[in-house]
Amino acid sequence: MSTLLLEDNYVKNLNNIDRKKHLLKIKIIKYLYIKGAKSNTDICNRFNISSPTSMSLINELMSEGLVEKQGRGNSLGGRKPDLYGLRDNSLFVLSIAMERFKTQMAIFDNNNNNITGIQDFPIWISKDLSAVEQLYEYASKLIESSGINPDKLMGIGISMPGLISAKEGNNYTYLHTHQDSESLLQILEAKFKKPVYFQNDVKSAALAEYRFGLAHGRKDVLVLSMDWGIGLGIISDGKLRNGASGFAGEFGHIPMVNDGALCYCGKRGCLETIASGIALAQMAKDGIKSGQRSILNELSDREIDKIEPQLVIDAANRGDQYAINILSEIGVNLGKGIAMLIQLFNPELIILGGKIAEARQYITTPIQYSINKYCMAQLRERTTISLSDLGPNAGILGSVALVMENIFENYLELIEENRQVPVPPGTA
Repeated sequence: MSTLLLEDNYVKNLNNIDRKKHLLKIKIIKYLYIKGAKSNTDICNRFNISSPTSMSLINELMSEGLVEKQGRGNSLGGRKPDLYGLRDNSLFVLSIAMERFKTQMAIFDNNNNNITGIQDFPIWISKDLSAVEQLYEYASKLIESSGINPDKLMGIGISMPGLISAKEGNNYTYLHTHQDSESLLQILEAKFKKPVYFQNDVKSAALAEYRFGLAHGRKDVLVLSMDWGIGLGIISDGKLRNGASGFAGEFGHIPMVNDGALCYCGKRGCLETIASGIALAQMAKDGIKSGQRSILNELSDREIDKIEPQLVIDAANRGDQYAINILSEIGVNLGKGIAMLIQLFNPELIILGGKIAEARQYITTPIQYSINKYCMAQLRERTTISLSDLGPNAGILGSVALVMENIFENYLELIEENRQVPVPPGTA
């Protein structure tokens, strides 16, 4: 394996000079990952180091197979500078997106190239830990079939639904651990013998939008996931907000209807009971059984009982008026909630993602109608509503970003903890 990510004990035994040099190499790699190919001058300016020092570090990273020349940059009058970027297939991340009834996996390299393609696996996220063994088995087979060197696998990122505390390493909705036992994070890392990072699926999607999607370069963005449930990812002042316990963004469980339907969270009248995929499926089921005219009547009794939002969306896209009407009702209810978010957060952009976003104008038009009705003009006129262009890949891409952002930060902390003298100014 490259000497980029060394073992804890090895780091502790480095002398001060080697430790500082290794710290700079990690920071250069992180810089090139986030910003793309850069010149020696760019690196010097970013970390306040001399040109010979920077070039020496770049040459070491090139000899380790992590960095390569990638063309020439723009010139301000002299010779065009060489650009240095990360070499393809130097390091890898296993990305996993768990949903209620399926799980997707893919392996990406350090330049976000998808090595394996996104593959579906029949893993349902369970309340207990029964899905963990399945997850490990399928992931191990994917790693083996990919042909990558497992030593170059930097870590594993997992997005999943539920109330997740990344700090505690637990999901309080799914994959429950026994009280006073190891955390879910500890169990996963013991299984995979690699660093594991997991995050709520909507926060993962928000991170993907920030790094690769419409939120890139923006400061204040809300990412709304409209699926079976409703989730919210908050990017404020350029940072993903988690809240004190990691639970920020439980938008779907804001009470909207007095004495409304019972939500699975235990409260009545939550937004999810009137504006989610669960609500959409229930409305479709009730309407069909009461005799509403719709192409959904073609479904058998068994299919009606197991109706999914996608069937309603497909019917609407075929011009079915009943499907269009219930999507409109869902959109109006959702728009009322979004109007509250606009007045609370004053975002520049709201990105709509998830399965219900696939209804496109049949959901966005009623949402905009409701925003116009319930939100102050001065705020709504400064907020753009857009459909995600990452589509169903947002969770997978978010898990890649989660690993790449955290693996460097954690490793930098490890080196910092073991240093004996200050790092040169400007390298933090």
